Amino acid sequence: MNHLSIILPAKNEAPALTLLLPRLRQAYPGAEIIVVDDGSTDDTRGICQSSGVTCLSSPYSMGNGAAIKRGARAASGEIFVFMDGDGQHDTADVARLLEQLDQGYDMVVGARDWGSQAGVGRGLANSLYNWLASRITGHRIADLTSGFRAVRAEKFREFLHLLPNGFSYPTTSTMAFFRSAYPVTYVPIKAAQRIGTSHIRPLRDGVRFLLIIFKIATLYSPLKLFVPASVLFFLLGCANYAWTFLHEGRLTNGSTLMWSAAVIVFLIGLVSEQITGLMYRRDV
Repeated sequence: MNHLSIILPAKNEAPALTLLLPRLRQAYPGAEIIVVDDGSTDDTRGICQSSGVTCLSSPYSMGNGAAIKRGARAASGEIFVFMDGDGQHDTADVARLLEQLDQGYDMVVGARDWGSQAGVGRGLANSLYNWLASRITGHRIADLTSGFRAVRAEKFREFLHLLPNGFSYPTTSTMAFFRSAYPVTYVPIKAAQRIGTSHIRPLRDGVRFLLIIFKIATLYSPLKLFVPASVLFFLLGCANYAWTFLHEGRLTNGSTLMWSAAVIVFLIGLVSEQITGLMYRRDV
């Protein structure tokens, strides 16, 4: 079994792979390198063949997360390193991530600085995700959505069934590791300008990334999302009752509905908490 497997999801990233794959092969000659071709229409397969790396091709695009899952299933290494195939990640940073794994961590993530963010909007959104996830988990999360990470293969495979097929696999895997009490740390990196065109569409994927905010809470501890919502409904009901009692001397349907909503939201949170616990259950 190879000790290290480097997995790169790629969709029409031939120009970047032409430069990246020889550098990876030179830096890590003994590593298993797998490019997961997510329905590319360029010469990705030919470049992989000429570079002597494995290429898993899909007849159509299934998504970044789907490519990660396919690569993880096919890889034989004890350690996985995930890198984007667009040339943004420096091969020299791989060694820095692996050094932290040797310190006892199960996942090490390359944390991008502000200058590495793809625009002000993306930077602000990522800052919001990092802050929210840090508050929920109680741990500092420097870059929730970074796709550059090193993980222990055995532990990463535990959560393959949780990973989505789209762009939010980093969020899901990070929260899953924190939930399961697997140590996670961050290494500062500087991401370069990507080669080629981004596959992220602001309008379409903006909605998807918005859902990440809710997924952060539901993946880690649903009650941390549902309890504040329940309390809010309860307080609104009390405020409405106080207003109507002072001005009309009676209890209105609005207050009753908000109190009922508070109870329902709280009970949904309890059920969600139990479901989340089952999602992370392991049969040993």
